[in-house]
Amino acid sequence: MRHAPVAVAVLAAVAVGVGIALRERGPVPPALQSGTALPEPRAIADFALVDGNGQPFTREDLRGEWTLLFTGFTNCPDICPLTVAMMAELRRRLARDDLRFLFVSVDPERDTPEVVRRYLAHFDPALVGATGPRPALEAFTSGLGLAQVVNPDAGGEYTVDHSTALVLIDPEARLAGYFQAPHQPEALAADLAGLPRR
Repeated sequence: MRHAPVAVAVLAAVAVGVGIALRERGPVPPALQSGTALPEPRAIADFALVDGNGQPFTREDLRGEWTLLFTGFTNCPDICPLTVAMMAELRRRLARDDLRFLFVSVDPERDTPEVVRRYLAHFDPALVGATGPRPALEAFTSGLGLAQVVNPDAGGEYTVDHSTALVLIDPEARLAGYFQAPHQPEALAADLAGLPRR
């Protein structure tokens, strides 16, 4: 029995040491079954876009909530509407007030803020939209590891080849992970439901 206080002191010291080690190691990345979490979240550079209401949309607007981001364009015939519809369904199903669903148009020549807002309202008015001048968009998407290429056709029209990945951004406005297509809604819902709450 005389050794009990020593054992308690040793256990307390070990617990403190583990706590310090975990704090120095930083936050544990989210456990994603259908995506890939970065071992350490990566800071997102400052950017200046415009939201669907014509208001500035910057890195500060990404703080405070988890964000699931998808880039596309409103004239996209297939991938974009299917993915945005899935995002709308996930938002309704999960009903988390700390999870934002963000669509960023990479076709600023046709997708004005108003066009983006009306497009998203078709699926769910609570989805957040943004766009901006092409140089700003390309700098922003490049920083996330995403790409897009404008492809003109013979008739003078054009389409935009773009990344189909969903990007996970943490509440500190840092790049936290990716979900690559094809997206599995059930697995994605489970991953998003398991994100640490604020």
